[in-house]
Amino acid sequence: MRNYLFIITFFFSLCLNAQQKDIDFDAIDSLYREDQFYLNISYNALQRRSEGITQNKFSPGFALGFLRDMPINKKRTFAFATGLGYSLGIYNHNLKIGSSNGVYSYEVFNSDVTITKNKFSLHYIDLPLEFRWRNSTPQSHAFWRIHTGVKLSYLIYDEYTSVTSTENFKVTNNKDFNQLHYGVYLAFGWNTWNFYAYYGLNPLLKPSAKIGNDSIDMNTANFGMMFYIL
Repeated sequence: MRNYLFIITFFFSLCLNAQQKDIDFDAIDSLYREDQFYLNISYNALQRRSEGITQNKFSPGFALGFLRDMPINKKRTFAFATGLGYSLGIYNHNLKIGSSNGVYSYEVFNSDVTITKNKFSLHYIDLPLEFRWRNSTPQSHAFWRIHTGVKLSYLIYDEYTSVTSTENFKVTNNKDFNQLHYGVYLAFGWNTWNFYAYYGLNPLLKPSAKIGNDSIDMNTANFGMMFYIL
């Protein structure tokens, strides 16, 4: 019986001590992180286009993902971040892509052909790595920011669709597209709203993609808005 009374008294004392230590839910978190989901909407511009290649219509890009924040100074105004995301790039143009027995051909549409739809859509898994500056504080998460870094993108699916006055066709999983794409980017702004720019450092297509004897060395530059959500 004495043992039972001792155990009961011990746990009763623990409960009293726990009740005396109130949790302050409003306490400032000095070790906060700016972990963020992101959503990017951009315009895709083809750079270094071969002679005769033009873009038509609006070429949109979409991206979303998550970034893990890793502060590197005491005030937590500087940080590195990395994460994982998905992106879709759509490019409207006048480049004709044909396929016969696994061999791809490329040429510019004649001017007398009416193009209703001619685009390729590229789906990527993204791995961003960025350096961050912000003037955030533990009390406020509305702040100015500058994020810059590199992004590695792995192509998981590509589709080329063409609808013209002469023919309709589709090409998927074109082996002439570079599967690994990489580039640099910059995002800056206030709170949720941020301007975004990305420049691809390698071509969208491999050297095997040619118009005549000339390789198609197009890369991409994207401009738009980046939205961060804590």
